[in-house]
Amino acid sequence: MTAKSYDLLVVGGGINGAGIANHAAQAGLNPLLVEQGDLAGATSSASSKLIHGGLRYLEQRQFRLVRESLGEREVLLKMAPHLVRPLSFVLPHHAGLRPAWLIRLGLFCYDHLGGRERLPTSYGINLRRHAWGEPLQPAFRKGFVYADCWADDARLVLANALQCQELGGTVRTRTRLELAHREGRQWRAELRSATGQSEVVYTRALVNAAGPWVEQVLKQRLRLGARDSVKMVKGSHIVVPALHPGPQAYILQHQDGRIVFVLPYEGRFSLIGTTDIVHDGDPGEVHCSDAEVSYLCELVGQYFQRPPTPEQVVWRFAGVRPLYDDRSENPSAITRDYTLRLDREGAPVLSVFGGKLTTYRQLARHAMQSLQPYFDRMRLPDNPTTLVGGDLPGGDFEAFLQDARLRYGELEPDLLLRLARQFGDRLHKLLAGVRDTTDLGQHFGAGLYEREVRYLQLEEWAVSAEDILWRRTKRGLHMSAAEQAALVEWMAGSQRYSAGG
Repeated sequence: MTAKSYDLLVVGGGINGAGIANHAAQAGLNPLLVEQGDLAGATSSASSKLIHGGLRYLEQRQFRLVRESLGEREVLLKMAPHLVRPLSFVLPHHAGLRPAWLIRLGLFCYDHLGGRERLPTSYGINLRRHAWGEPLQPAFRKGFVYADCWADDARLVLANALQCQELGGTVRTRTRLELAHREGRQWRAELRSATGQSEVVYTRALVNAAGPWVEQVLKQRLRLGARDSVKMVKGSHIVVPALHPGPQAYILQHQDGRIVFVLPYEGRFSLIGTTDIVHDGDPGEVHCSDAEVSYLCELVGQYFQRPPTPEQVVWRFAGVRPLYDDRSENPSAITRDYTLRLDREGAPVLSVFGGKLTTYRQLARHAMQSLQPYFDRMRLPDNPTTLVGGDLPGGDFEAFLQDARLRYGELEPDLLLRLARQFGDRLHKLLAGVRDTTDLGQHFGAGLYEREVRYLQLEEWAVSAEDILWRRTKRGLHMSAAEQAALVEWMAGSQRYSAGG
């Protein structure tokens, strides 16, 4: 059997890998994206879900990173209006930490450093008189409000992978790079699937976007040296019943220099995070500790009148941020910027160090520019392209939702809102021929129906119940243990049936 050949092999199905593979496909190349687990199965589904400039990075004088990040907010709002939306942040002024003039100066820079079209400028509020101050301790009188964006991180990864595939690229999950070496002007790569099936492919260039595993891939899979390294920093989050009404988020300062967010989440919860702890172990074995839960609850208690307790935590998760090791001793001070290293000794390999959700598109663009000399026919697009699901009339999500409610009026409004947010214009493909809920098949609970589960299996590489419950839909937060177990059992039966023909 003849080995398949590709222009580019991208290792790692997180936001950076998916973004690079998508850009390669847009540029007319034939990329292969491989991910050893599920897409967004690690760091890229364990973020704070923010598309933001990084207000605290101004203090670290990372002006280029902040400027680029601020500009990307508006770009991603246009590219994926179903997945990315504006969010107002309330910053209570803590007089003992930062003077008000310094915060005003920072917000002035925040308002003017990046291009801003849809997002409003910052302003001050009286927390004693404003409704957004009601959940807070009465000691906080002054506050500031500014705008950033929230995003569904895992689905942003999926949208890039789907677009890559639709443009002619190939995406393989549960596929591991075992070994790769140069043969003349190309790479010979050995791949292994989760079922144990091996395959050899050839590629003109290789991108190592393995996140926390980037050094491991370089040294063990490619057998190359690395002059750069990553500092693995664990960030943990907790989810609790909603701490406040309204759509606003809160940004809280801590005396240790950390910033913690309290974000409205999934309609009736609050997402709180994150921590910064150096992680020296296996990046695949990372958990939110009891100490981190206590840390987050205690910090929120310094600001909120009714703070959460560890017993109220309904979900906790942690991810390892593979930050570029700039030798900073304080984990919070390590740069969130990205570094790209190109090894030109023969067939090229580009390794990605660092990066964050907000700047993934710029990272991908710069990665492809680095590889452009090796591909005569590469034609990078001049302007950002709408992501899969984001082709909404006028880019107006609310108008799209209203039209969907007219078209599928027999479905529950909350169900339609969730599906519209998840799938964008692909909602019509999911609901083709649906008149009411009887057409959706078995109901597993919390608005998750058989029609959607099958769609996720067929169209979005979902294999396990975990893929569906905690990455593609977040329905795990809303379903009982018995309901989740029923889905696991159903999927096992469905796969047996499929395997048996």
